[in-house]
Parts: sequence; C-alpha cells; structure tokens
Amino acid sequence: MLLFFIVGLLVHFVFFASIFDIYFTSPLVHGMTPQFTPLPPPARRLVLIVADGLRADALYEFDEKGNPRAPFIRNIIMHEGSWGISHTRVPTESRPGHVALIAGFYEDVSAVAKGWKENPVEFDSLINQSKYTWSWGSPDIVSMFAKGATGNHVFTHSYDADSEDFGAKDVTKLDTWVFDNIKEFFHAAKNNQSLFSKLNEEKVVFFLHLLGIDTNGHAHRPTSREYKDNIKLVDEGIKEIVSLLKDFYGNDEKTAFLFTSDHGMTDWGSHGAGHPSETFTPFVAWGAGIKYPQKVSDQQFNDVLLKGWKLEYWKRQDINQADVAPLMASLIGVPFPLNSVGILPVNYLNNTDAFKAESMYTNAKQILEQFKVKMTQKKEVTLPFLFTPFKLLSDSKQLDILRKARSYIKQENYDEAVFLCMELIHLSLEGLTYYHTYDRFFLGINVLLGFVGWASYASLLIIKSHSSLTRGVSKEVKKPRHLLLYSFVTIGILMAFFLLIQACPWTYYVYCLLPVPIWYAVLREYQVIQDLVTSLLTFPSRHFVGYLLALALGIEVLVLSFFYRYMLTAGLIVFAGWPFTTQLWTRAKSISLSWIFFCLLLAVFPLMPVVGRKPDIFLVMGAGLLVLLLSLFVVTSLIKTKDRFVNDKLLLHLLQMLSTVLSMWAVYSTHNSLLKKQGLPLINQVVSWIILASSFVVPLLSPRNLLERLFSILVSSMSAYLLLSTGYEALFPLVLSCLMFVWIHMEQETLQQSGVSCKQKVTSIHFSYNTDITQFRQLCLDDIRRAFFLVFFLVTAFFGTGNIASINSFDLASVYCFLTVFSPFMMGALMLWKIFIPFVLVMCAFEAVQLTTQLSSKSLFLMVLIISDIMALYRHTSQIFQAQFQTTSIKQHHDKHFFFLVKDYGSWLDIGTSISHYVIVMCMTIVLVFLNGLAQLLTTKKLRLCGQPKSHLI
Repeated sequence: MLLFFIVGLLVHFVFFASIFDIYFTSPLVHGMTPQFTPLPPPARRLVLIVADGLRADALYEFDEKGNPRAPFIRNIIMHEGSWGISHTRVPTESRPGHVALIAGFYEDVSAVAKGWKENPVEFDSLINQSKYTWSWGSPDIVSMFAKGATGNHVFTHSYDADSEDFGAKDVTKLDTWVFDNIKEFFHAAKNNQSLFSKLNEEKVVFFLHLLGIDTNGHAHRPTSREYKDNIKLVDEGIKEIVSLLKDFYGNDEKTAFLFTSDHGMTDWGSHGAGHPSETFTPFVAWGAGIKYPQKVSDQQFNDVLLKGWKLEYWKRQDINQADVAPLMASLIGVPFPLNSVGILPVNYLNNTDAFKAESMYTNAKQILEQFKVKMTQKKEVTLPFLFTPFKLLSDSKQLDILRKARSYIKQENYDEAVFLCMELIHLSLEGLTYYHTYDRFFLGINVLLGFVGWASYASLLIIKSHSSLTRGVSKEVKKPRHLLLYSFVTIGILMAFFLLIQACPWTYYVYCLLPVPIWYAVLREYQVIQDLVTSLLTFPSRHFVGYLLALALGIEVLVLSFFYRYMLTAGLIVFAGWPFTTQLWTRAKSISLSWIFFCLLLAVFPLMPVVGRKPDIFLVMGAGLLVLLLSLFVVTSLIKTKDRFVNDKLLLHLLQMLSTVLSMWAVYSTHNSLLKKQGLPLINQVVSWIILASSFVVPLLSPRNLLERLFSILVSSMSAYLLLSTGYEALFPLVLSCLMFVWIHMEQETLQQSGVSCKQKVTSIHFSYNTDITQFRQLCLDDIRRAFFLVFFLVTAFFGTGNIASINSFDLASVYCFLTVFSPFMMGALMLWKIFIPFVLVMCAFEAVQLTTQLSSKSLFLMVLIISDIMALYRHTSQIFQAQFQTTSIKQHHDKHFFFLVKDYGSWLDIGTSISHYVIVMCMTIVLVFLNGLAQLLTTKKLRLCGQPKSHLI
C-alpha cells in the first residue's frame, strides 16, 4: 500500500504539472530578423516614467478642493501632448507590467515562479535595442532589463531593497531618491566629457521607476491622504525633471516623454486581478514626435469617466499596454523589440503619413517574423501528413499583403497601406496563438486517459481490499494473459517511437506513456471488474441510481462552489438537516442541535465579503477572547478532575493561553504602530515568529487523548492564525473546529445506530501509532458520505475565509506582524500557511473520525482522493474541449470565454481564477497526502519533557 501511495503521489504531480506545461509554456520564439523604420526618427532620446501602482482615475481626477491632483500632467494633456488609458491584460504585477511596456509582449504565468523578478526566459526589449539606457528606481525592476541586455550600454541606479518597507514612516522617499539622483547625475555630466558625449548620442533612453505610490497604496490604501499626496509629489518631480532635461539639451525639442503605470490598485490596496481599478492605467505622451492635444465635441467612450475628469473635450486615445513598446521604438528609431506583439498606435504620432505607413509596415513585418519562425519550428517537429498549417495566413497571402502594402506606400496611398498592415498584424497574432496551442488537444487527451485510468484503478483497489462487494477475489487471483501484457508493451513502444521521430520534449513522453501502465494495471484486475459488475446487477436499481445521483449532485455542488461561494452555504444548510433523515434526532438530540447550530453558523462565512473588506482589529480581538474563554472553561474542568497528571495539563493550557494573549497584544500593538507610521516594532516581530514556531511543537506536549489533543491543536493554531488575520476570518477556524468536534460525536452515534459496536466512548479514545488492524471493518455506503463530508469541509476551509482563486483576495496586511519589507516568497509562504491552518484542523478531525468509526485510514483516504480526482477530471475534460475549440475556431477566442475553464489570456483574474480552480483541486489530492501525514504527526506524536513519567494514557 505504501508503494501505491508513492506511485499515486508521483502520478498526481504529473497531472498537476501538466496544466503549466500544456497551457502555460513560454510563447516566445527566437531567430527573428530585427525590423526598424527606414525613415529618420523624430526624437533623439526618450524618457519613460513609470509610476508603479498608479490608477488612472487617481491621476486624472480633481482633489477635494476642486483642483487638479496632478496640475503639471493636466497642463501637458491640455496644451502639449496626447493622453488616454493604457489597458493592462496580463497579471497586474510589477514585473509583467514592465515587460509589457518595455518588451511589448504579455508575459506567461510561469514567471510567477521567479517572483516576477528574474528573467525566466530570454527576450528582447527596447532597452536592449537602445544605444544607451540609464535607469533609476527599485532594484527589482531596473536590474531585470539590464540582465537581459547585450553589451555594456545599460546603466542602473537603485536604492537598497530594504527601503521598500510598507511600515516606514515616509515611503515617498522612494520617489524623491529617484528625482534627487537624476538631478545629481545631470549636474555631474556637465563636468564629465565622456558621460556628456554619451548623453548627447541618439537612441538614448532614460527610465524612471517610481515605487512610492504603490507602496503607499499597499500600506494606506489608494483612497488615503498618503497615496494622493504622493501623486502630487510625483507630478512636481516630473515637472522638475522635464525642466532639467530641457535646460541640459538646450531646448532642442528632440526629447520624447511618456508617463504611465505598470498597473493600478483596488480600493483595498491590492493588485493582481482584472478589476478596472487595476487594469486602467494612465498614459500621457508629449515632446518630439507626439501629436498635440486635439479638441473634440464627441468621443467614442461610453463610460462616465471623462466628465468626472473634466476631459470630455480633449481627445482620449486608449492603447493596450504592449503597444507602448513599438511606439517608443518608432519615436527614437530603434528596431522594434523582437518578441513584441504590440500594435503601433499611429494616432499618437505627430509625423508625416509616409512615416506612419512605414512604421506600421515595419511593425507588421516584425510580428510576421515571429509567426514564420513559430510555424517553421512546429513544422520541423511534426510528421508531414499530420501537419495542419494556419490556413488564414498562407505563404502566398503573406507575400500578397506585403506586396500590396509596399505598392500603396509607393503610390502614397498611406491609409490603405496602414489598413493592410493592421490586417496582417491581426492574422499573424492569431497564427501565433494557433501554433502555440497546436499540441494542446493531443496532450490533453493523454492526460485525460491517465486521469480516468488512475481513478479507475484506485476504485478497484478499494473494492478489492476494503469491501465485501466482490466475491472471492482474494482467493482466486488469476495471472493476466500474456496477450494483455504484450499488447500494452507494443502500444508503449509505438507511442515512444511516434514521439521520437517528432523530436518531442521529454515531458511529452511522460504524458503520453503514463496511461499505458495505468490501464494495464486496471485491466489486470478483470476478475474484480467482473465480480463488481455481477454485484451491481444484483443491487436494486432504484437504490443504485439514487446513490449515484446523490453523489453526482454533491460533486456538482463542490464544483459550483468554485464559481459561487454561496453554494457552500447551501450545502451547509443541507448538512444541518442531516440528523432529521436518520434516528440521530431522537437518540442524540443535544449533539444534533449542536450540529445544526454550528452548520448554520459556519454557513454565514461563505456569504461574507470576498475582497475589499476593511481591516477590523476588534473582530480579531474578539476571536482571541473566545479562545481564551474556551480555554478557561477547559482549565476549570481540569481542576475538578482527579487526574494525576492534572498539573502538567494545567501548565500546558496556561502556556497556550499566554500564547493567545501575546498574539492579541502583537496584533493590536502592530496595528497601532503602523497607523502612527512608526514601523513594525522588533519585539512584535520576534514574538510573532516565536508563536508561529511554537504552534507546531506545543500540541505535541499534550496528552494523546482524542479530545485533549484536538483542543491543544486548535488553541495553538488559533494563536498563529490571529497573527495572520485582519478581520472576520479570525473567527472562522474556531467555528469550523467546533463543528469538527460535533462531527466526531455524530459519526460515532451514526455507527452505533448502524449496528456496529463501539467499545469506547469518544472521551476515552486515544490517538496511537500502533492501531489494531483487527478492529477495522469493511467499507459501507455510509463511508462514501464520510469521505464526501471531508472533501466538502476542505473546500469550505479554503473558500469560507473570503479566499477566491485570485491573488488579490489575499491582503498583504495579513503578514505585517511578521514583516513589512517586501519579500514575495516569505509573504507568500506566510499566507499559504494561513490557508493551511483550517485544512490541518479538518484533517486532524478526520483522523479522529477514522478512529471513532473503526475504519481503515487508507481506505477512507483513498475515497477522498477519488472524489477529488473526479472534480479535477471534470475540469480537465472541459480544458480539453477548450483546446479543441481554440484550434477549430480561433476567431471566437474572446467571444466564448465563458465556455473555457482554463485560460492563458486576459486579465490575471481570468488567468489566475481558471488556473487556481484546477490547481486547488489537484493540490487537494497532492497536499492531502502531506496534510494527512502532518495530521498523523500532530495527533499521534508525543513529546515528553525531562523528568516527565511515561504513561499510555498520555
């Protein structure tokens, strides 16, 4: 059985990895020829200013006094340049936003594994194509483009990473540092002939990354005075830098300025999803080559933003974030970034029609180059008779469009040339998507076969080993026929040969060959299958259909809960009625009433706000007080007992109560300190980390009595959970654990009613490593319900605390008791543990249920895995149809997004939600194996202090 679990774990790791390998491989290709506009550019240098985390509405709106929040930028919009909104599409995080701006492509989700910092793949950028680039700002941002650049022409200036502190008194210093350093830089350049000559070259880029607005938004929210004042500071800083550059270059009018943001921010101070407050970023351009303001009487936008900003008469020209890269390349005359998929916004250009047409022609050729390389790569590794080219853009059509466009340019029919180039760009982009998703359906089918085979084999193993459904299978095990073995070996060899001649990567071998041994193992159990079919034929069809429909409905509710959290509320309300369907209501009324009460109480949590909730420190304090009252009740009960170990138990409980009090103090003290902008006190940080570390150890000091150990785990977990809470979610583990305690009693009562004798009461049961296997019983249909309950409670443990499948549902304020300096992996690990704590509580209760119901943990756990696999299978099947749909109907890619469950396009909310729905289910099968081991460790392991006597009771 151990070997089975190890193999099962490896199989699920393959299934888990498949979604990233199949759906989220890098779209980039290499080997293209650089393309640049042959006509002289309008600008010699370009200044790109990126205000990290700046929302469009926050910049364009008026302040409380009716004055422009950014008067200098507004003056630019009305008198000197063009403006609009830059729409982000990919994960609204700093790294992918800057990659889209400077490299012109939408980074794939695999970059999250690098913390959005280092380059996971090689790519070209505007900075690489420039003659010289100087950049100032955050070390995480300015350095990543220097790493990917060739030669020694990129110079970076950054402050220390520890300066990015959300708890600092004044984070505007991150922006003033940039402005001050630029002033010093240009002042020094006047006395440095070598530097002066470089600065006067053409194709020069200055990149300013301003992080203060983003940091203030995280720390104080975008509606705060700190955030808004930071915008004014940036506006003043830009005004000074523009004046400085004009003076340095003698007003030669050869400098182009672009001001934008990498992403916006929600009202609650987070980003990463697809809310308009995150995807709407400002874009203002002025200077050399940029069109002057255009007054209009009517605009194409239906939103009410323009009137609120008082810009309804100034032409707004929206662009996609990736379009900024080709615009910048066109302005200073460098080759378009090789991997760019941006479309040049010609309406921003103040140049001749010939220059616009030539620039669009260059843009079209640059994207077409990527399409041709992608097609060649796919054609080289596909058998000729299996290769299906992208029919909308054949070789002849490519040549025809290019020839016509060039002809129109020669005839000075520039509008027609631009139109043809736009058509070629759109076809090339569709073709890139087509070839990038070429193998999805094939790989998806193979993973699906492996999924079905694994679930089938696990089911057969349960039936064979832990049920009386089959007749004499263990007595009559026949060897499989040699023909079956030879057949599967032949299939495996043919599949491997097929992959070999197509030069497929090694992961293809894993996905395609994995189903072969799995299905061989399934068909080997043909005797079990035969007896199962025979047994099912004798089973009353009405009962069989009823159980099947009930299970299907239950799984459907679980699946729907990923989209609609209120389905969990509906499920818990149904659970509350469970005692009325059995004799529990008449035989155990007090326990039944407790079950109904806590089911209904827990049902409230999925209805609570998902994101955007304001921190409520008093709810966290209230949760701590409830834990203390519960602990006090237990201590009072212990004092009344005559247990000879009562002193040791009292000492442990008092220690855990002290831990809870310290957690409450740390949360309250940290909250007040940050409000006063005094930063995170060191003593708070030390106490928080000690409490977190002790929460793993202290439960192991408690007796192994079932209820005492579970209560000790709850109190220790709550001490850590309070430190990670900001509002109502602090109450959730407490209510969930109360329901788990009642569930344990309910299951024992249910078992007694079914005729199975229970030798011990719940209060006298002890966790132990050495469980007597002779006490185990065979599986029954009611055990399927128990397995389903566990899966339902695990899903509730995730979604019940306000989480959704998006990173913007996790508030960074949750980790402020531990650290305030930005550290994505450490912060992510802490938030992950916050998610795991309710899971651990449920799994520990599950261990108790297995003991009280005298059921083999392996058999019940296998059923849980199968239910999770069925949920994942449901999603994976939909993904396969998505891949086929995309292949056969590429033009409806955006119109049918509701049909897809997994996406690799759109906003981070679209991408993240679709990935997470699959990943959460897959993690439920993978992580459950580890959580099951952790739960066994927490419930059965006993640490003894020096001098403490041994006893089987503790």
